[in-house]
Amino acid sequence: MIYLAISAFIISFILLFKCAGFFVDGASGIARVFDIPKMLTGIVLVGLATTAPEFIVSVLAAAKHHPEIALGNAIGSVICDDGLALGLAAVLAPSVILVNCRLLKRVGIFLLSIDLFAYFLSRNGCIGRVEGLILVSLLVLYFLLLYKNRKSGNKDKASPRLGKEHLKKPVLLFAAGLTGVIVSGNIIVESAIYIARYFSINEIIIGSTIIAIGTSLPEISTCITAVRKGEGEIAVGNIIGADVLNILWIIGISAIVNPIYVELNVINFIFPFMILIVVVMLAAMLFKCRLEKWKGLILLGLYAAYLYLTIKLFI
Repeated sequence: MIYLAISAFIISFILLFKCAGFFVDGASGIARVFDIPKMLTGIVLVGLATTAPEFIVSVLAAAKHHPEIALGNAIGSVICDDGLALGLAAVLAPSVILVNCRLLKRVGIFLLSIDLFAYFLSRNGCIGRVEGLILVSLLVLYFLLLYKNRKSGNKDKASPRLGKEHLKKPVLLFAAGLTGVIVSGNIIVESAIYIARYFSINEIIIGSTIIAIGTSLPEISTCITAVRKGEGEIAVGNIIGADVLNILWIIGISAIVNPIYVELNVINFIFPFMILIVVVMLAAMLFKCRLEKWKGLILLGLYAAYLYLTIKLFI
């Protein structure tokens, strides 16, 4: 069985990258039809879709009384998205990734605020149903604010608006890509869980590293594919959107399903490290409104440090 799990992991990973190509093309086409800034498309549309695996895994883990998997997956995914996904995207991009700083400042402040707030809520070792409802309510507020300020983003001068008659193809591409990304992502997660348990790795390691990487593969593949196609703002938007959703949507719904109890030593490690990498990521992109390869290497270095410390402290 272990060989079957490893084979499924590798095959699904290849499929994931192929489906991500359809996904990015569809999102870009939808943005052009509705004249939506690409970074905003990444934050909402792509971010919501690519966090589906994290949502499924975390909610199921909470329902089955595995809170460390649920919380570790959500927080670990934020760290993985910012460090590994965005770091790789910056390093592998054929050119510098330009950033819409005006939109990033607004969303970035919100992201950092909810990270600190979630850490505050968890300081007693529990994120209960009331806290979960608060987080979900903040998500609703977040979407309302994005909708209200949807015209504040810069228009994509090189991408003229298309008529509604051109909507069918990008929607089909987006749907096909989304389906493939979720299916292949879930196979990867199930394979990773089996492999981890086969080698007797504990739950916090599974949740915050292996499962977090597995559920973040849609973001990783989408980011890399987006920058290779010259859609850097979709890549950045996808990561910011996924970060917000991991905190508000995934932790919030998981806590509503079943209160999340986690040891304080775990809380006091994963939350501060998540906040650190979010601050570095935002500072890197806001500096000159661009994301260069050297900044990507810094993010990758932080993620490597996270893996090392997690293994050293909790294995």
